[in-house]
Amino acid sequence: MIMEALTAKEEKIYKFIEKYQMKHGASPTVREMREHMKLKSDGFIVHCLKKMTEKGAIQKDDTPRGIKLLKTVADRLQSPTVKIPMLGYIPAGGPLVSEENVEDWMTFDEGQIKDPQSSFMLRVIGDSMEDAGIYDGDFVIASTKREPKVKDIVVGLVDGGSTVKRYLKDEHGRFYLKPENSKYSNIYPESDLQIQGVVVGLFRWY
Repeated sequence: MIMEALTAKEEKIYKFIEKYQMKHGASPTVREMREHMKLKSDGFIVHCLKKMTEKGAIQKDDTPRGIKLLKTVADRLQSPTVKIPMLGYIPAGGPLVSEENVEDWMTFDEGQIKDPQSSFMLRVIGDSMEDAGIYDGDFVIASTKREPKVKDIVVGLVDGGSTVKRYLKDEHGRFYLKPENSKYSNIYPESDLQIQGVVVGLFRWY
């Protein structure tokens, strides 16, 4: 099947779904798409999703976030791709991406990753960030180029161990890492805190 061309509005919705899935690991709801498009009612979004389904651009089920983006084999072969290293662990010293640190390489369409040369992926272990929508087994995509700001979610190297947490500063000016789960305590590094990357995306297998 050859996918029929999308209209400009449909293309805008498609790209929003694509970016949303990269950031959140799930599809946006109709309401979220409507708000992004600055529309007053859901009707136009529902109409566009129906047309995009008929054109073979998406596959949709009856759940609120049940949208799967589709591409033809020809599209996949013709689209430029980039590879992102999946790290098994974060080294305490030396280069971040070296042969012994890389477990695998993940391939993405060019454009999905803003700066692939300075990006890496890391598997999340545990439930300490579940209130931020990051779950055990997810992969975060982090940028080494982006400067960390307070409230960013970061990959931090704390006293020799790597972790994914919220980057914050207390009233005394001390930086610390906050889990997004009330079961866990804030992390104040005893000796050293290195921010190895700012989380810019999320990847999840279903």
